[in-house]
Amino acid sequence: MTSKSLAISLAVPTGSLESYISAANSIPMLTAEEESSLAERVKEDGDLNSAQRMIMSHLRFVVHIARGYRGYGLPQGDLIQEGNIGLMKAVKRFDPDKKVRLVSFAVHWIKAEIHEYILRNWRIVKIATTKAQRKLFFNLRRKKKRLGWFSDEEVHTVARELGVTTKDVLQMEARLTYQDNAFDGYDEEDNDNAPVIPANYLESAEPTPEQALVTSSTKKNQSQALHSALSTLDDRSRDIVSQRWLSDDKQTLQELAGKYEISAERVRQLENNAMKKLRSSMVA
Repeated sequence: MTSKSLAISLAVPTGSLESYISAANSIPMLTAEEESSLAERVKEDGDLNSAQRMIMSHLRFVVHIARGYRGYGLPQGDLIQEGNIGLMKAVKRFDPDKKVRLVSFAVHWIKAEIHEYILRNWRIVKIATTKAQRKLFFNLRRKKKRLGWFSDEEVHTVARELGVTTKDVLQMEARLTYQDNAFDGYDEEDNDNAPVIPANYLESAEPTPEQALVTSSTKKNQSQALHSALSTLDDRSRDIVSQRWLSDDKQTLQELAGKYEISAERVRQLENNAMKKLRSSMVA
């Protein structure tokens, strides 16, 4: 193993992907004997240096697998990085006694990590949650050789080959076709041909935080002013106003007249006088 090989980092440089790939491809592959010996050290002693040599010699393999997922529109460097995580998991679990080369054993772990990354990041809303949906997701993309929707014959063919129902195929095809739209649009959407963004037509009926604060402050001030104005009334006038306007179970003029043993007309006069006084106090 050369010093150049040992110097290469597992982390993919964000600005020099080609340099990383070139360096990964320059690391020599291990012979079967070397790989078996290193794997024994990892298994028996947990030797990190041996594990690193096994990982480094297989970085080119991760790059090769990651290139097969370029059609998902995700950064190639991120795909490689996720594949590297799968490779490290494979090295940790690799058993040399099985007489299988690491390259064959690791492919499952590398693809599994890349698949998880794609499913987490390809759409804002998850499109595949069950094992069957995930299998259909990746297989359907490979079988869709052209743009446009599947014909009925193609739907039945895919369903038969993948062992799923035609309904499953149609649902997944629809999920693959839908595109995410930013709520506020994007900077490049400043021309007349830009799609209508949701922010332009999805208007909330709820008040803005500023409006809610003003409304709350206004109600609080009005409540305090009313309470202060009521305190200026005599007990009878205050009770009449409260029973006529502020109570959930409002009383009639006749009921209040009976309570205070006066005429209903007198109650009305007291009410009007009290209301005028309240308005004057609250305006002041």
